[in-house]
Amino acid sequence: MEKVLFVCVHNSARSQMAEALMNHLCGDRFIAESAGLEPGVLNPLAVDVMAEVGIDISKNNTKSVFDFYKKGRLYSYVITVCDEASAEQCPIFPGVTKRLHWSFEDPSKFTGTYEERLEKTRAVRDKIKEKILEFCEKEG
Repeated sequence: MEKVLFVCVHNSARSQMAEALMNHLCGDRFIAESAGLEPGVLNPLAVDVMAEVGIDISKNNTKSVFDFYKKGRLYSYVITVCDEASAEQCPIFPGVTKRLHWSFEDPSKFTGTYEERLEKTRAVRDKIKEKILEFCEKEG
């Protein structure tokens, strides 16, 4: 099985959702992990929208990409799910065969009522799911 690392800024929403979705949808072919450049606090909106599709991430911790790097972890794919400026800060992992960038909006920057922010986060989750299904079809 090939290992995939999803990276975003805080490891609070996008990368957490990507990790959980990949393990759920194609866990027979890939093992996904996630980490952030500056680990923050798990975003409750991400927890809620994942629960809607039957995936519980409520007990996940945020992790540092630099800790993974220092431990010498090896990945077949490192996929950044943040904006271009943040993606450029990601360390180069030794042995990585492919580095990909998938740009998704940051749920921590959404404004409006809880329901409006939830709807926007749902849209991000669905876009991440589409990309993962495409990836698993193509790479798996």
